[in-house]
Amino acid sequence: MNIGEVLAALKADFPQASASKIRFLEEKGLITPQRTAAGYRKYTEADTDRLRFILALQRDQYLPLKVIKDYLDAVDAGEHPESLPGGLTLTPRSVSDQLAQEIAGHTRPLTRAEIQGLTGASAQLMDSLEQFRLIEPDETGRYSEYSLKAVRSAVILASHGIEARHLRMFRVSADREMGLVEQATAAMATRRDAAARARVAETAREISQACLALHGALVSEAIAEADNS
Repeated sequence: MNIGEVLAALKADFPQASASKIRFLEEKGLITPQRTAAGYRKYTEADTDRLRFILALQRDQYLPLKVIKDYLDAVDAGEHPESLPGGLTLTPRSVSDQLAQEIAGHTRPLTRAEIQGLTGASAQLMDSLEQFRLIEPDETGRYSEYSLKAVRSAVILASHGIEARHLRMFRVSADREMGLVEQATAAMATRRDAAARARVAETAREISQACLALHGALVSEAIAEADNS
């Protein structure tokens, strides 16, 4: 297949995929298409499945390309890596409904009633989470998969007596982290081509993962110290 045919095959699952994005992934060593004598790229079904795998992990697990590449390099070398972050043990194949569920359940926008049904959240909790900007419905009144995750977390915290008003600091922290991301990617963001946007998105993922890892390390250290005191 040529790159246009690959994009057509990916369109249903990944409408934002572009030729520049695919070339960026090639530049990073995640995919290596064959070349004709004239130098044109030619893609196989296996290449397309590999692209689906990479794009799904980026979209649904927010994994940095380096993590995905290291995993794929190990698979390519005939090794059997134990898992990806989050415990996933997968190899490249078509993104089916089953794979979508395995990769953290990317979902369609959900109604308020569906969110409550899936999480057990009360109407009062939903109202409070919206008030403190921890979840935000779209223009149709529906919620994203990110809101679903936020509500699930809030329900668990509420069971421990931690109310939505106590969670405002997470909104403030997220806004500050986005400020760091925007500052770090400002130079790249001045370019408007698709390859530059892909680099901005990947850099943003790496920064956000580093921020989450740092936060987790600090909290884990504090808990360990409290346990030993």
